Amino acid sequence: MTLLATESLTKTYGGRVTALADLTVAVEPGIVGLVGANGAGKSTLIKILLGLLAPTSGSVRVLGLDPTADPAAVRARVGYMPEHDCLPPDLSAAEFVTHLGRISGLPRTVARERASEALRHVGLYEERYRPVGGYSTGMKQRVKLAQALVHDPDLLLLDEPTNGLDPAGRDAMLNLVHRIGNEFGISVVVCSHLLGEVERICDTLVAIDGGRLLRADRISAMTSATDILAVEVSEGTDELAARLAALDLPVGRDGRMLLVPLADERTYDLILGAVAELDLPLHRLDQRRHRVAELFAPRESINA
Repeated sequence: MTLLATESLTKTYGGRVTALADLTVAVEPGIVGLVGANGAGKSTLIKILLGLLAPTSGSVRVLGLDPTADPAAVRARVGYMPEHDCLPPDLSAAEFVTHLGRISGLPRTVARERASEALRHVGLYEERYRPVGGYSTGMKQRVKLAQALVHDPDLLLLDEPTNGLDPAGRDAMLNLVHRIGNEFGISVVVCSHLLGEVERICDTLVAIDGGRLLRADRISAMTSATDILAVEVSEGTDELAARLAALDLPVGRDGRMLLVPLADERTYDLILGAVAELDLPLHRLDQRRHRVAELFAPRESINA
């Protein structure tokens, strides 16, 4: 079953501001990154997927369901982690997650059991009876993730899950999201403006800009090899660049790396021969790969 699908999805506000414009995309189950700058239309799309906002035109399906026609059925199978803090400071994590489980339709006893299990999965089991107001930012983010998990959804929508976290906290959250997506059998949509995070943990990326689709594809396809060789030596970079130029090889620079167009297999031989001739310690020689960031910037030239 297709995880998410939109067809000519458009949302305008007041007939003048267009948040989404003719968005058509289909996404298979897995860990999906939804990326775009602020104002790209990500939040509007999330609200439509949850049935909180009706599209102006077009259609949308979530797990085969129409969130506009039957939002309750969609939310019964989807867990949502909002970007902004939504936690009552005087409640314990156990009380809060149990309450959200009850709102999702779980019986009281089942909600308590699921809350404890969800908090254990996110690493807060020992802290579950402490008031949330005393939690660190990282702990609060994990409570928000636990409440999204409590009713055992088929899909998680995570809006900026690393928001406000330090580098160690971001790593921990990303590892947790990756584990949920790969071990729990739950599909995950990670909404983020941080391309590096998405590239690290996601299988598929959906990039939007100005409400329009830039590209939707597997991460592996977006980071395929280019026809540029990256060459790095521990010392003697300038000497190597001069030698390669003398061999009629175009040479660009990116910091300490030399960038050489790969014409054919002979290019490798010429580079290796030059390195050996100059007796330089070779640190790297491989094909440079495309980067997800290229979607949002002009394609780099070899001299960039």
